[in-house]
Amino acid sequence: MKVVAPKPFTYKEGERAVLLLHGFTGSTIDVKGLGRVLRQAGFTCHAPLYTGHGGEAEVLIGTSPEEWWQDAQDGFRYLQEQGYGKIAVAGVSLGGTYALRLAMMHPVSGMISMCAPTRGKSRFDLAARVIDYAERFKTFEGKQEELRKEEMDRLAQRDMSFFDELQSFIDDTGNRLSAIKDPTLILQGAKDASLYKESAFRIHDEILSEEKELKWYGESGHIITLDQERQQVYEDVKDFLLRLDW
Repeated sequence: MKVVAPKPFTYKEGERAVLLLHGFTGSTIDVKGLGRVLRQAGFTCHAPLYTGHGGEAEVLIGTSPEEWWQDAQDGFRYLQEQGYGKIAVAGVSLGGTYALRLAMMHPVSGMISMCAPTRGKSRFDLAARVIDYAERFKTFEGKQEELRKEEMDRLAQRDMSFFDELQSFIDDTGNRLSAIKDPTLILQGAKDASLYKESAFRIHDEILSEEKELKWYGESGHIITLDQERQQVYEDVKDFLLRLDW
C-alpha cells in the first residue's frame, strides 16, 4: 500500500502566530489536532516537517539532527517573514526541546514544552526508537513478513552515529534553561518514561520565567497530543495562549 506522507501545514487566521513542532520519528500529525483547535481560537499556526520524517526509516537515518533543527528555525523565520511580530513556540518531545532552544534565541510571546527531554537518551534507546518506527511503518505499508524482515535486518546494520549529535544538542539545551524568561507552559504525561518526567521538573525549576506552570496528565504517555487526554491538552494550550499579553 502506498503511504501518503504527511506535509507541513499553515493555518492563517490572526495576527498572533504559533509555531508547532513535532517529535523525533514523528510528523506534523503530532500537532495537527492542536493546530486545528488553535485555528478555531483565532491563532495562525505553522508546522514544518523535519527533513526525512513522515516516511521510511531508511530515509530518516540518511538525514541529520542539524537538518531537523534547521527546519525548526526555518519555521520560525517563515512566520517572521510573513510579517508576524508576535510568535509563540510549542513542541512535543524533540519539538519541545526545539521550542526551548528557540525561546533562548528569540523573544517569544510564550513557550509551550510538551514531554521535552533535557537529557539525551542513550544511543541504544534511540536506535530502538528508529527500529520500532520502521517496523510499524513497514507493517502499515502492508509489506510481507519475509520482505519486512529482510529490510529490518539491513536497517539494523546502518550507521546511526548521528545519535551522538542529537544527544549533544539535547544536553546542551538542558544546560541553558536559565536563558528562558518568557511565559512558559510545561505539559507532561504521567505515564511517560522517567527521563521525560525528570525533564519536566527540571524545566520548571531552572527557567527564569516569572509566569510558568507545570501541568500533568495522569492517563497520558509520551506524545500527549495524540493520547487519550489530547482534547484537554489542546484546551490547556489554547487557554494559556489566550491569557498571554500579546
